[in-house]
Amino acid sequence: QSAALPPAALHAQASAGTGFGDLLASGLAAVDARVAKADALVAAFAKGNAIPVHEVTLALEQARLSVELAAEVRSRLLEAYRDFMTMQI
Repeated sequence: QSAALPPAALHAQASAGTGFGDLLASGLAAVDARVAKADALVAAFAKGNAIPVHEVTLALEQARLSVELAAEVRSRLLEAYRDFMTMQI
């Protein structure tokens, strides 16, 4: 139900000639969608809607892992950029 693309779909998208920037943008959109879904579930749960607590917990954990992965990708990209910029030609 979330907008997150599975790894196979991301690979197919990358193979289809989609640019690296587009791939990163779609990944960030997927992270944003997971966070928004978790926020909506928490708000609905807090209002007393009949949402099982395990569903809320699962959505929160998925959002947390997505954000952690995005932060790790960002760190690795910055590290690669710094290594590239310090290379001597």
